[in-house]
Amino acid sequence: MNSQKPVALVTGGSRGIGATIVQRLARDGFHVLINYSSNEARAQAVLDQIQAAGGSGELCGFDVSNSAQVDEKIEAAAKKSGPVAVLVNNAGVTIDALLMRLKDEDLEKTLDIDLKGAIYCTRAVTRQMMRARQGSIIQISSVIGEMGNAGQSAYAAAKAGLIGFTKSVAKELGSRNIRANVITPGYIATDMTGALTEAQKEAILRTVPLGYLGETEDVAALVSFLASNQSRYITGQVIGVNGGMYM
Repeated sequence: MNSQKPVALVTGGSRGIGATIVQRLARDGFHVLINYSSNEARAQAVLDQIQAAGGSGELCGFDVSNSAQVDEKIEAAAKKSGPVAVLVNNAGVTIDALLMRLKDEDLEKTLDIDLKGAIYCTRAVTRQMMRARQGSIIQISSVIGEMGNAGQSAYAAAKAGLIGFTKSVAKELGSRNIRANVITPGYIATDMTGALTEAQKEAILRTVPLGYLGETEDVAALVSFLASNQSRYITGQVIGVNGGMYM
């Protein structure tokens, strides 16, 4: 079905940054597995777009926070389309609350999806990549994981956790020619930032030296580079796409 194209799995690939990453990797010649957790129609719309543009892909629905589902679905996809060569852990949630008001269930959901989900997916593709003796693992963290933010302690903890996890994976798997890197986006124009008021946007932009919000394409371009052989000597790195907001 994919004519032996290399396979890329993008979690949370049905909207926002994830959907743009899916489209970019399909253009780059990957057969893209579009992961989604609940909205199959939206994921199907992304697949229709990449197929209309001449790319190839398939839907790969599972909940990243369910390790049994992760293992089962990724193994099934590999049997059907080939081993995963590139993993982009993009799925995430943010549930904002001041620490003293942080509910246990909100903390658990944030860590389960944003941190443990990425660990489960990385673990699931590791055997495939080790057998192939190559692979690129790309985590989509956040500038908040580097600099912190009031009201986002759980989110910051999960996103910072991804950084330590990825550096360990880079050391563990480097001898097998498997690379692992982290992208930390700043404020990117998506549905989520679209909900901000003009005053909120202006306050954010005062903290960004370049003076404007990033686009989802800015993140996807870096994913494309890290997925390619052009970045073959880059591993264990944290690369910001934030307009200079954090240096």
